[in-house]
Amino acid sequence: MSMTHNKQSVLTEKAPKPIGPYSQGIQAGAFVFASGQAGLDPNTGELVAGGVEAETRQVLTNIKHVLEAGGSGLAHVVKTTVFLVDMADFPKMNAVYAEFFPATPPARSTVAVAALPKAAHVEIEAIALLASA
Repeated sequence: MSMTHNKQSVLTEKAPKPIGPYSQGIQAGAFVFASGQAGLDPNTGELVAGGVEAETRQVLTNIKHVLEAGGSGLAHVVKTTVFLVDMADFPKMNAVYAEFFPATPPARSTVAVAALPKAAHVEIEAIALLASA
């Protein structure tokens, strides 16, 4: 049995430009994989002010735009990974996160890390089904 493996890069101006050799997202098969996003304003490339809550809101907005550019959306997310610099920020991040996934939240892992690019407090990556899948 032969399987065709195709993948294509996802790029949108509505999310921050990659700050390294990676794609904002990859559409492959029935999935869209969104690279980890920090709370960067796509217009300035700078971290939004307001701490972990404002950053989480921007992170998930960035992910939403990447997923939509790849033919998916937040309602189709099946798995996320959250990276926090300080686990004491978990309740604040979690409250904002819940706003973005009100019904059938995706599977999730949350891990503490020593540091994130641009001195961010939170980074989130996501895997979603294509909207048509």
